Amino acid sequence: MSEHRSALTELVLTRWRNFYREPGVLFWSFGFPIVLAIALGIAFRNRPAEPVLAAVEAVDGGAAICDALADNPNVKCQLMSPEDATRSLRTGKVAIVVVPGAPRSYRYDPTRAESQLARSVVDDQLQRAEGREDRFPVVEAHVTEPGSRYIDFLIPGLIGSGLMQGGLWGVGYVIVDMRTRKLMKRLVATPMKKRDFLLAFVIARGLFLVVELPVLIGFGSIVFGVPVHGSLLSIALVCVLGSLTFAGLGLLVASRAQNVQTVSGLINLATLPMFILSGTFFSASRFPDVIQPLVRLLPLTALNDALRALMLDGASLAAIGREIAVLAVWGAGCFILALKLFRWR
Repeated sequence: MSEHRSALTELVLTRWRNFYREPGVLFWSFGFPIVLAIALGIAFRNRPAEPVLAAVEAVDGGAAICDALADNPNVKCQLMSPEDATRSLRTGKVAIVVVPGAPRSYRYDPTRAESQLARSVVDDQLQRAEGREDRFPVVEAHVTEPGSRYIDFLIPGLIGSGLMQGGLWGVGYVIVDMRTRKLMKRLVATPMKKRDFLLAFVIARGLFLVVELPVLIGFGSIVFGVPVHGSLLSIALVCVLGSLTFAGLGLLVASRAQNVQTVSGLINLATLPMFILSGTFFSASRFPDVIQPLVRLLPLTALNDALRALMLDGASLAAIGREIAVLAVWGAGCFILALKLFRWR
């Protein structure tokens, strides 16, 4: 038993040392998520809403309409010829075209959110200019506090996608690279068990979180003020489970691949659908209801949802039981399949 533990320990320590000797691994684990967070955090930072862009056809009554719209700071109006207005609407330079006359008409694309907003703002301003008044008073409450911003949504998604990338590239790619460089032949000659070899990769990925997780969460909290309402221990446990799950998936991807080109294609095949569907950069609820059951079964969706619930809502582990179950099933299933399918050569 002590020999078994010693062999596994040595394998884990070997993997741990190799992680820090690879600059690429360090960049994709730390640098890339931070660079992405900075870029997207700046691009989608909180700032005043931009005025809607409206064009008014330069015909009789057009100047008066543009003057009325100019009284609203949320509208930027331009007088254009009918041809230029149509071209600007088609190319997205304006969101709506107002055509003077009786009746007055609006031309806009109802499938564009900014055009829908422009129609509402422009019509409200013109109706008020004609004397319309509100039937009842309202009180507005502007919410811009941490927890409701895009960067707060983004950081948990970047942590989840970073764990996925680390598991697949840091485990799957490395194993196939070892196979390509004939290092597996040397390992076959040792009394090492296949189970210990594969388990060492999984454990090493979990231990790597000791450094990786505080850096990413600390960066988001210090630089962007991203809140952490939930228990740090709960967040750490979910991240460890997510890391082990994707390490298992990395093992499965690498179990039979013979070269780095093949495993790169398999990794991209596994990661790209989850990047798109799993709510890393925008909510997964945007996809049609018919594919929502599939989306909810993806491991990255479960990890992202669990991290957001813990960090932003302060949820307990019991409240994310379904997400934990999805991750556990994926992790255990992938590791068992990898153990059965793995070949040294």
